[in-house]
Amino acid sequence: MNAHHNELLPEDFAGDSRVWVYQSPRLFFLSEALQIEEMLEAFVRDWKSHGTPVKGYANLFYGQFIVLMADEHATGVSGCSTDSSVHLIKEIEKQFGVNLFDRLMLAFQVDAKVGPSDNLPAARKVQMVPLSQLPHALTNGNIDGDTLYFNNTVQTKAELENKWLIPLKDSWLGERYLKVPVKG
Repeated sequence: MNAHHNELLPEDFAGDSRVWVYQSPRLFFLSEALQIEEMLEAFVRDWKSHGTPVKGYANLFYGQFIVLMADEHATGVSGCSTDSSVHLIKEIEKQFGVNLFDRLMLAFQVDAKVGPSDNLPAARKVQMVPLSQLPHALTNGNIDGDTLYFNNTVQTKAELENKWLIPLKDSWLGERYLKVPVKG
C-alpha cells in the first residue's frame, strides 16, 4: 500500500534498516510537534553505537507517531544505542504527558467530516480505539475490515513502507476479530 508517509522516508536507507514506531494516544499540538522534531533531529545527529555514528533517521508522522530508523549496513545498533533511543522516548513522554509504550491502544485511519456539507471531501484522521473496545467498534460500524490500521509491529523500512498502514482484515486483528485468515 503506497501511503503518504513513504514520501518522507530516506531513499538511501536499506530496506532491512531497523525501525521502531512509538504511538501517542493523542495528536500533538503544533508547538509540541515542533519541539519533538527538534529533539528527534538532535538525537539522530548525536546517535552513536560504541562511539561510531549511527546512520539514523527520525520523524513525527501524522502528528502522532514517532518513527526511529537505523541503517545497520553503516553501523550496527548496540544495546546501549537502543537504550539511548528509549531514553529519548521516555523524555518525550515525560515532557508532553503521553504514554508512547501503550500497545493496547490501536490506531486507525478513518474519514472525518470536514463540514456540514456532503459536497466537501472527507479528511483523513487518526482514530484511537482501545483493544478492549475493538469488538464494540466493529459491531457499531465505526470501523470495518477495510479500515486502515496502523500496524506498529513493523520492524524494517520495507515493512514500514508496505505493512504499516494496512486494512484491518489483513492484520493480526483481522484473524482474531473478523475470523479472516491473514495473508502471508
